[in-house]
Order: sequence, then structure tokens, then C-alpha cells
Amino acid sequence: MFGLTPLGAIHTAISLVALAAGLLALIRHREILPSNRLGRAYIWATVLTCLTGFGIFQHGGFGKPHALGVLTLVVLGIAALAGPKKRSFGRASPYVETIGYSATFFFHMIPGLTETFTRLPLGAPLFSGPEDPALQKLVGFFFVVFVVGAALQVRRLHRLRADAPAAGIQGAGP
Repeated sequence: MFGLTPLGAIHTAISLVALAAGLLALIRHREILPSNRLGRAYIWATVLTCLTGFGIFQHGGFGKPHALGVLTLVVLGIAALAGPKKRSFGRASPYVETIGYSATFFFHMIPGLTETFTRLPLGAPLFSGPEDPALQKLVGFFFVVFVVGAALQVRRLHRLRADAPAAGIQGAGP
């Protein structure tokens, strides 16, 4: 189906779960956090997406998609280290955590757009391959969406931090 191997089909199904959970988390909570069910589903599905992706070698050996998988796992680890239990980045921890998880959502978009639109519609895919300029523009558009979203998240976190001491909220202040 769509030129996918059995592992490729499993990988795709898991990645769709990750994308759905991540998108719902961003819509509902304006961030992806492991403290809620959607965030945990997103994180674990993303890890499984990366791990299953390492076994897919449609275009030869280890390539750019595999490197993106490694980068995604590293960023997930950094975001986890920034979480409220570790706070490895001090006052910057909430920002590192939130932007880290959001960055991994953007990382999903790169192979997602590439693999989808170089295969679909069947018989006449929208893009000729990963280097197609129109595809690169689409990925660039999603990068701009990520940057704008990250800026809004930083602004929101900054406001929450500023409002926390005035509201008597413990642990959110400096």
C-alpha cells in the first residue's frame, strides 16, 4: 500500500498517532507536556516513530531522515531534562521544555510532508522528491509557523511567570 513496507506502514501509523496527539495538545493546552495524557501519548509515539524509522532504508543506508530521528530523540531528552522534576536549565527550564517538545513536532512535519506528498496522489504525486523546490517552500512555511508558535509560547510562559508571584502561585516565580 502506497509503496510502504510492513515496517513502513507500522511506522506511519505510529507517526500519525504522534501527530494527532501533538496537534491536540497544542490546540488544547498551547504546549506539549508529559504531565498530561496527550503529551505522554505524543512523546511515546514520537520515540516509537524514531525507533521504527531507523529500520527503514528505502533510499540506501543511514541518511537524512535517520539523522532527523537522532536529533528528535536528543531534543526529547533535553526537553525531559528541563521538566519540572529535573529543571536542569534553571529558570530557563520551562522555556527549554516547551520549545523542545514543539520543535520535535516541527521535526515530524519534515518527513511527514516529504513522504506523503512524494507518494500522493497515487500516480501523480505533488512533489518529485525531497529536493523539490515547492516541497522545500512548504517545509519552510511550517518552519515559520513553528517560529511564530514558539514565540507565542515564550510570551505566554513569560506572562505566567510574571503573574505567578502576584497570584501567590508557588514554584512558578524566579
